Amino acid sequence: MSDTKYIFVTGGVASSLGKGIIAASLAKLLQARGYSVTIQKLDPYLNVDPGTLNPYEHGECFVTDDGAETDLDLGHYERFLNEPTSQANNITTGRIYSNVIGRERKGEYLGKTVQIIPHITDEIKNNIKGFGAKYDFVITEIGGTVGDIESLPYIESVRQLRWEMGKENSLVIHLTLVPYLAASGELKTKPTQHSVKKLLEYGLQPDVLVCRAEHEVPRDLRDKIARFCNVAPNAVIQALDAETIYDVPLLMMEEELDKVVLERLKLPIGDEPALETWKNFLTKFKNPSKTVKIGLVGKYIELKDSYKSIVEAFIHAGVANDATVELEWIHSEDITADNVAKTLKGLKGILVAPGFGERGIAGKIATIQYVRENKIPFFGICLGMQCSVVEFATNQLGLESSSRETDDQTEHPVIDLMETQKEVTNKGGTMRLGAYPCEIKEGTKAHAAYGSTSIMERHRHRYEFNSDYLAQFEENGMIASGINPETGLVEIVEVKDHPWFVGVQFHPEYKSTVAKPHPLFVSFVKVALEN
Repeated sequence: MSDTKYIFVTGGVASSLGKGIIAASLAKLLQARGYSVTIQKLDPYLNVDPGTLNPYEHGECFVTDDGAETDLDLGHYERFLNEPTSQANNITTGRIYSNVIGRERKGEYLGKTVQIIPHITDEIKNNIKGFGAKYDFVITEIGGTVGDIESLPYIESVRQLRWEMGKENSLVIHLTLVPYLAASGELKTKPTQHSVKKLLEYGLQPDVLVCRAEHEVPRDLRDKIARFCNVAPNAVIQALDAETIYDVPLLMMEEELDKVVLERLKLPIGDEPALETWKNFLTKFKNPSKTVKIGLVGKYIELKDSYKSIVEAFIHAGVANDATVELEWIHSEDITADNVAKTLKGLKGILVAPGFGERGIAGKIATIQYVRENKIPFFGICLGMQCSVVEFATNQLGLESSSRETDDQTEHPVIDLMETQKEVTNKGGTMRLGAYPCEIKEGTKAHAAYGSTSIMERHRHRYEFNSDYLAQFEENGMIASGINPETGLVEIVEVKDHPWFVGVQFHPEYKSTVAKPHPLFVSFVKVALEN
């Protein structure tokens, strides 16, 4: 085996306890101690990837540089570690079964009966070990909770891996709940005990317990948990509710989670992590000198995780501007030409969010017309950019225009289906995905933000600006300030006679991190503060 150490993060009692944030926080601490770390998410659902999942079902679909549509937890991993992830960082049960069945159809199993063990578990293990010796640590988060039927093959794969690689090369962290019963005024440990018992039934002994709780878990209660769950007393870690997810690495450092892990794996602990950049970020985040209200107009407002990376990018950009960005969530279906002025009153900037389909388009276009005509800073992402093009064509160029996505009979398809998409029938994983280059014109808002004429940004779309209309747009004040040098695809549009009106076909929010706030968000917030 390589010198890579493997850490597995499981969950019990309840979902949504924050396995991804705990995994990312531990990774951040290990990284700060000089170790190289990557994080992987194993998702137990049968979809091959989250790309075909409704945002109401799953929240945001995060996209990596190599074009993988992944779980939103990968966004947390990147924002914490400031390192890009890839397709290898998110594995679903659907992908595991698809790979195994594909091999069976090709005859690669030479007529053997294909079974959960060993074929499915071997495929899972191969994906876990796929990073090879590139990292000191591979942290693997297993979605769902212990006891879920769909998670069983993952738990069994971890059991086999620990046996094969030796326990000195791996470690299991189990995140569980210690609930507080107000009626009795007590924290209760039984749910944690039963959760660990279930894990033991599957052949896995946790090395570290991270206990989510609303109240301090006292030493005597931690000793009780350690005694009943076969773990060392110092390996019972409390994870109290935090003011922000960015507090969690520092809280875990106080609890010495990273030290416990390194001691258990017999690795040098080294100097205490300085985390100066992180601490400075938190100080500015909690002590801003200014506040700015920005409207986020979208169609999935009921589930704010649908725009998770956008929200986080605004946090990063706010800190970079020594400000708090207060987001006002506005459902695009509620906006009309009659109420748009009242709805947007008092907002210093408007972001029109990405999305798919016809629902809510009219409200987005009404919003864009209002902010363009009233010189309110505007930022459009993906569908938001496309709506800005349709609005400009309709109200400035006098064209009866639309996007082919919402009207395939439109006379002027200023947004059209990409040529490479016209023969596509399968919907999963077939969009224009991943990072592509963009050349930026000097003297534009985009160039001022990036400070560069050459960038790479991530995409997720099927429709594009119809370049047949480009000359007409530019003659009337909307310019293409960013172009893909290989295909000529319009990546960025701007309205010249406007304080800040920028639409981008790509998703800049995916690349914003604590250490590197995205320049377009930073510039947009700066102008909104000055507005």
